Amino acid sequence: MTKHLKIGILCYPTYGGSGVVATELGIALADKGNEVHFISYDQPFRLDLYSENIFFHQVNVPDYPLFEYAPYELNLTSKLVDVALHEKLNILHVHYAIPHASAAVNAKHILATYDIHIPIVTTLHGTDITLLGKDKSFKPVIEYAINQSDAVTAVSEDLKTETLENFNIKNEIKAIPNFIDMSLYKQECSKSLRNNFARKEEAILVHISNFRKVKRVQDVIKVFEKVNKQIPSKLLMIGDGPERLKTEQLCRKLEIAKQVRFLGKLKGIGKMLFIADIFVLPSETESFGLVALEAMASKVAVISTNSGGLPEVNIDKRTGYLSDVGDLNKMANDTIDLLKDTDKLNEFKNNALAHAKTFDLPNILPQYEAIYQKLSCKMKK
Repeated sequence: MTKHLKIGILCYPTYGGSGVVATELGIALADKGNEVHFISYDQPFRLDLYSENIFFHQVNVPDYPLFEYAPYELNLTSKLVDVALHEKLNILHVHYAIPHASAAVNAKHILATYDIHIPIVTTLHGTDITLLGKDKSFKPVIEYAINQSDAVTAVSEDLKTETLENFNIKNEIKAIPNFIDMSLYKQECSKSLRNNFARKEEAILVHISNFRKVKRVQDVIKVFEKVNKQIPSKLLMIGDGPERLKTEQLCRKLEIAKQVRFLGKLKGIGKMLFIADIFVLPSETESFGLVALEAMASKVAVISTNSGGLPEVNIDKRTGYLSDVGDLNKMANDTIDLLKDTDKLNEFKNNALAHAKTFDLPNILPQYEAIYQKLSCKMKK
């Protein structure tokens, strides 16, 4: 970037792809000399505040007796106005159309009354389109938020297409894929760590998610049960969520509980991916599939569904295999095929790593920087 900017980043702080990408983007921008202000109801879990260029502003939601439900979007709008005014922001980059983009648009209109004009970049991550977008009551708000943004990006070509098909969008949408920092992935397998979970002759399968219904975590167990009948193996289930109890109960029912380890939420998932042979992702839909990309960066082959943006990440018959949602026999047979053929498995692992490198941060960051600079110059005219 030719000029350092003051950038406000609005995101969810929780354990999920959008929060990870927003946080890593902000950290990278700060490393390049920009002043980055994170705005959220809690500190993003990957955010390191020990930087002179990174700031965090918490959105507080007081308990007003007047309201039956806390007016989060109103408090968010007020916080955005406050931060923009006092920190003299140049750009607002918001992740998710609602409530973040809609709050930012309201804040923009309020700031205009102070003769302050701040462009808004909105990044669509999926849930606001694939889930909320199916609720007709949200449609006008989503369309308004997207059309009133100064620039709009989507994390995959598939999500871009779905947005344009389901909403009346007048703005251009630019597909900019999610990214990873390849310097964090050393592709080194810890034999001692691996020995904690599996014997030398056993394969290791891994699944990571928030255990919501859309992730179809019970499908992971059913696929593994089929694989385990033919290949000595262990399954590591990383994450937590509403479907965990049912999934654990299924393991007991199928009598494979001793072969499956539930590890809960882990911050350092990289070291666990390094010991894996196969990553399994049977999701109903994924707008991008960041966790699959993280597995590939760890030199792990991927068995996934072909929904959403996953075919843009996991290349069928090259970095792994794709299947229709719910086709558990194919997912199991593809896994067995790879585990029985060491040469093919190693080829897929190497292909996965090579493809992951195309999503490295230095390849993606300039695309956002170009948008910021274009909008910043436009506002000066």
